[in-house]
Amino acid sequence: MDLNVISVSTIGPALALLPPYMSTPAAHILLLAIGLQESRFQHRRQIGGPARGFWQFEQGGGVRGVLAHSSSRDDARQLCFARGVSATSDSVYTTLETDDVLAAGFARLLLWTDPMRLPKTGDADGAWALYLRTWRPGKPHRHTWPALYARAMAAVGDSHARLA
Repeated sequence: MDLNVISVSTIGPALALLPPYMSTPAAHILLLAIGLQESRFQHRRQIGGPARGFWQFEQGGGVRGVLAHSSSRDDARQLCFARGVSATSDSVYTTLETDDVLAAGFARLLLWTDPMRLPKTGDADGAWALYLRTWRPGKPHRHTWPALYARAMAAVGDSHARLA
């Protein structure tokens, strides 16, 4: 999938539904890189697993966590309201497979739950560490991360250049 299409049709609208301070180039890069790492933006349902959406959220993990965490729950409820989804783990989990904007919003909110600041743009190692802390992947593939992160950086750089 074209990362510029994902940026414009999915991530941009999701970030617009969240507080403005959550919309940064670093966050945008991370959302693209994590989406690439998790699903390559090809699979909204985990192959052989329970996760849903491009960012591969599990109902009892990321979905429940974002809905319950003190730093994300209010914004998650507002996001759900804006997307016409009940703010319950059942409803969100089911809808993530068909609502990419909701999925991107939940991915950003999961990043927001991390107590550390987002890594600076270009810090692929810091971004990897954040991904591990927040997504807690069962089978992380470190060897794919540098190239995927670089693709995400290039896509965000391209989109910012076009807007200038």
